[in-house]
Amino acid sequence: MRKTLAFSFIFLPFTLIQASAQSTPQVSWTRDLKVLSSVAITDSGDLVFVGSDARIHRTDASGAEKWNYAAGDIGRAHPIVTPQGTVIAASYDDQVYALDASGKLLWKTKLDGDVFASPALRPDGSVIVATAGGSVSALSPQGQVLWTFKVGAPVFSSPAVAADGSIYFGGQDSQLHALTPDGKLKWTFRAGSLVFSSPALDAQGNVYFGSSDRRIYSVAPDGKQRWVRPTGLFVNASPIVTSGGLVVVGSYDGNVYAINTSGEDEWTYPAGAPVAAAAAELSDGSVVVPDLSGTVHAIGTAGQALWKISSGKKIDTNVAVSDQGVLYFATEGGGLNAIQKQAPLADGPWTSFRSVPAGWGRVLNAQEAQARTAAKRAAASAVLARQPGGRPVPTAPATPRPVPQPTVTPPAPARTPEQYAQAAGEGARALGGQVYLPLTEVAGALGTPVGLLTPRTATLAFPARGTVPGGPQAVPVRYIDRAAFVPLAALADLPGVSLAARRAPAGVVLTLGERSLTLPVNVPALTPLVAQPEFPTLVRR
Repeated sequence: MRKTLAFSFIFLPFTLIQASAQSTPQVSWTRDLKVLSSVAITDSGDLVFVGSDARIHRTDASGAEKWNYAAGDIGRAHPIVTPQGTVIAASYDDQVYALDASGKLLWKTKLDGDVFASPALRPDGSVIVATAGGSVSALSPQGQVLWTFKVGAPVFSSPAVAADGSIYFGGQDSQLHALTPDGKLKWTFRAGSLVFSSPALDAQGNVYFGSSDRRIYSVAPDGKQRWVRPTGLFVNASPIVTSGGLVVVGSYDGNVYAINTSGEDEWTYPAGAPVAAAAAELSDGSVVVPDLSGTVHAIGTAGQALWKISSGKKIDTNVAVSDQGVLYFATEGGGLNAIQKQAPLADGPWTSFRSVPAGWGRVLNAQEAQARTAAKRAAASAVLARQPGGRPVPTAPATPRPVPQPTVTPPAPARTPEQYAQAAGEGARALGGQVYLPLTEVAGALGTPVGLLTPRTATLAFPARGTVPGGPQAVPVRYIDRAAFVPLAALADLPGVSLAARRAPAGVVLTLGERSLTLPVNVPALTPLVAQPEFPTLVRR
């Protein structure tokens, strides 16, 4: 028999893990606003939606109406709010409407069928619109039809626009379609049944969608299948792609599936009722998703239940989340519910339906992504800085602003580096074959103040030491019981730092420049040796 060391210094990025015993937030208010479509949210926090009264509405963040415009019919498509403030909405009267910020009609364009799918906004201001009449069209910023592609079957799947301009959507011909930016067919990928699900895109351009054939698919940008994941019933919900690289989507089988982008299951959450709406990832790492029984679920990064809110009324539209940290969900009958003082959306490739609260439905470029991060930073910092007892600090104004510089907090002077190292060793944890140390104690031992702390990284302010230059260094973090931990392996990547393991119980020697500290981390005890047969393929039981 031989023994294999079940320990690795390889670190995989993780998002913030919250404790499973998290208090359930309260619904801040409920208003009968006749909401029928999904809700778009402006940068300032205003809400835009199509109502059961066949009107396009704009309200403030509290639901107080600012204006409404009469469309020719009801509609369920997610409206768009452009960077210039124009509202683009569609209805079942075959029309697409463009309204200015005050609710005045700019233009309307009639197409060949009901617009059930949500339009997608391209960087040049043009809009991609799919219809139940079986066509996909590009409309100019002034509403003129630039081109039309005939699908030959109704389209209820909302188009998604990739970074290279490619357009993806599913059809009632049981296929995923890919078009060039000028409306030419690139390829089709055949699923086993109808495709209602709207595609989501990851950072590499891979496409994810569900089908009525009870499967979740991943397709490469060239149209080749990457993987498929069967479910118990059909998948009409639209996937999201989280900041940690998980494809999350619910099924009518009552489960929410989290699959990494390589096709491996990470977790499955039993919602207990069919899921038809898309999930949303918040910046604290949690995933929020409603089910058809009327329950909103918050799920932790390990797939654990964080909290549930039961409305008692069907929810088949997506949760909307503002940059100010307000979570909205609409129930059957048109009631809109708000949960305040939550985290905003996470930064990731496709962390909610239509990618951003304003409903653009496309991959963001680097400048747009940076602006989105800046707009959300104040709300995210407020959630991470919750005070004891769950009372959050007030959120900052929502107006986008430059990214704030890290505020450096020096370590408490009452403890020596050796005391910090001792505390780090005593607080060490082992997860997944890796050793994690408390961030505060590690920073204190190194004499490096902690600057900006996010759900996935912490910035350490390294002073210059001899020939080792100083400056900020980012390290990955993982949250355990709401405390930040840094993987031991990540310390070896810091400038001027080296690690060497001693025999237990001495621990690990951490050398920084000319100074050495011994972290009393008993690695063999935390990550014990695992016995394996010498020739496992020949062993018969």
